[in-house]
Amino acid sequence: MFTRWPEPGRAKTRLIPALGADGAAALHRRLTERAVAACCASGLKVEVWVTGAPLADFAAWLGEHLLLVEQGDGDLGARLARAAATAPVVLVGADIPDLTAGHLRRAAAALADAPVVIGPAEDGGYWLLGLAAPMPPLFEGVAWGTSTVFADTVAKLAVPPVTLETLADLDRPDDLAKWPAL
Repeated sequence: MFTRWPEPGRAKTRLIPALGADGAAALHRRLTERAVAACCASGLKVEVWVTGAPLADFAAWLGEHLLLVEQGDGDLGARLARAAATAPVVLVGADIPDLTAGHLRRAAAALADAPVVIGPAEDGGYWLLGLAAPMPPLFEGVAWGTSTVFADTVAKLAVPPVTLETLADLDRPDDLAKWPAL
């Protein structure tokens, strides 16, 4: 799982116009905690790839029981490629409010028979990417944060992926209406 420190002004910045810097950071904190809970409930090995604060701060926040890994430098593609180097792996972010342990278990199970599992996001990206083996080219030359990420990723594959249900991520002010309880 990928996340960043919930620092006001640096976390969920596209939500700042609607929530303010403190509100966006607080929402990111809640989303991260929900995603970590889903990952832990899945029964799978969990690694939380982090950025924005020392590992000790993340351990104090999310728990000493988690394996925390620094994301390192580079764009999102470079950081995802590092995490996927030890495939099989199921990659998710912290911005999918509807993520469940069941989604993660289904993705991991599908990797027994398929090289790639992907969960398309409503905005044209993806909310989950599962790889049976490392595939560094999948992360190269991607216009991250655009509506073509899913299509561009699938176009790079030699065989069609197992495709999970489409979910929405929470990135923009318009997305907030989907989850009023958050």
